Amino acid sequence: MKKKWLLTMLTFLLVAATALAGCGKSEQTGGDKTEEAEKQTTLVYGRGGDSVGLDPATVTDGESFKVTKNIFDTLLDYNDGDTTIQPALAKEWTISDDGLTYTFKLREGVKFHDGTDFNAEAVVFNFERWANGNADTFPYYGSMFGGYKNDEGHVIKEVKALDEHTVQFVLKRPQAPFLKNLAMVPFAIASPEAIKKYGDKFGENPVGTGPFVFKEWKRNERIVLEKNKEYWLEGHPKLDKLIFVSIPDNSARLNALLKGEIDIMEDLNPSDLAQVEGNKDFQVFKRPSMNVGYVGLTVTRGPLGNKLVRQALNHAVDKQAIIDAFYAGQAQPAKNPLPPSIPGYNDAIQDYPYDLEKAKQLLAEAGYPNGFEMELWAMPVPRPYMPDGQKVAEALQASFAKIGVKAKIVTYEWATYLDKVAKGEADAFLLGWTGDNGDADNFLYALLDKDSIGSNNYTYYANDELHNILIEAQTVSDENKRNELYKKAQEIIKEDAPWIPLVHSTPLLAGKANIDGFNPHPTGTDKFTKVQFK
Repeated sequence: MKKKWLLTMLTFLLVAATALAGCGKSEQTGGDKTEEAEKQTTLVYGRGGDSVGLDPATVTDGESFKVTKNIFDTLLDYNDGDTTIQPALAKEWTISDDGLTYTFKLREGVKFHDGTDFNAEAVVFNFERWANGNADTFPYYGSMFGGYKNDEGHVIKEVKALDEHTVQFVLKRPQAPFLKNLAMVPFAIASPEAIKKYGDKFGENPVGTGPFVFKEWKRNERIVLEKNKEYWLEGHPKLDKLIFVSIPDNSARLNALLKGEIDIMEDLNPSDLAQVEGNKDFQVFKRPSMNVGYVGLTVTRGPLGNKLVRQALNHAVDKQAIIDAFYAGQAQPAKNPLPPSIPGYNDAIQDYPYDLEKAKQLLAEAGYPNGFEMELWAMPVPRPYMPDGQKVAEALQASFAKIGVKAKIVTYEWATYLDKVAKGEADAFLLGWTGDNGDADNFLYALLDKDSIGSNNYTYYANDELHNILIEAQTVSDENKRNELYKKAQEIIKEDAPWIPLVHSTPLLAGKANIDGFNPHPTGTDKFTKVQFK
């Protein structure tokens, strides 16, 4: 009996020890093999703000595009490291000699996430939907294609399905960046049936053909995407799940990375660069610079309607001091609305020097010798071109005070901020732009032409001479001629000063050392199709 009791006790202790060892392993490795396997095929991406919406045609913010880039496909796409055009949903195309007709052969056998067929009729449906909209519903469409269906400047005459897998675009006039425009995230092809089903709620129930399928959105917390097992690019995507989490504070986001709560973080504070570079468990990613951070000066509001006032504010800003204080060398002063990496950049332009006396003189000439009061809006979220909008706004506030301009700092929740700025409700505001397609048109026409007022031209600046130059630059195919036109455009913009261009930054990201295949794209929107854990 005693031997039997001892044997029973030994057996119990062995089982208990095994269970405890299992518990220890779970704490160290994150659980059993199934959980570990899931962990290695799930990537958590930490970002500074939530998306505004997930219908890419209806939004203008980068946080939305980051997600929709992975749910939807466009007819064309960009190469992994630049904005060279490559096939996507369209596998080949031809262009007529007069530059007015583009014919695309589409991939066969592709399905939307809801199981419906992708075909030429779906392409026509999407473009008709956008063309029949307006700046409030589809802001990017108007700024890239010259307006909407009944507008004089609208460049697209017709989109028609020639057969199930052939679609043709007929233009009213040549548009040099047309192919690059088609590759932009806002012009991703969505499921017509899903749009009909969800109506105004489609932005919360997105359905595309992309590498990942939308599964869940908890506002200001996380968006969950899962692998599209039927994706047309064989063997991809590599990840089973992609999760975007919102962590507004840059330092808190870095702490989440160091703790293993996220796998990649964006908007690494430049001052934290050395800390990450010195840790073998992590790696730093530098996004190629194709951006501009700026102060917009809404020309329809009070004193800012006077060109001399806008020039005075330009003279009152010490850009290098702002870069030294907040960018740790990962930026350069901006003097034009587009970065030096874009063809057509005018390097001959001389920036407004930091000169407080000149600023005061211009204010006096404009009739404001004692300055004036205005609002200065500060972004509530970090952006690649501006790590901390509040601190930059405070520095600008102090600078403006030296010339008698009292700037009250104002901010709103991100979606509200963008909506109100687009409606022209701000006096001066902080914002920026990451190029969508690598073309000067995407900066100058999209942001500062009169056609783009109400969409991406938030300053409501309009200049007929500038407009004519930008339309001509769209129409000519000779790149040298286009570049000369864009250089002239920058001279006009510099003189009229609707902006204070601040910086061109090198955005920093950080991630775990075992992440492979992640190459931050210059456009700021990354497709995770080829990303995996080593």
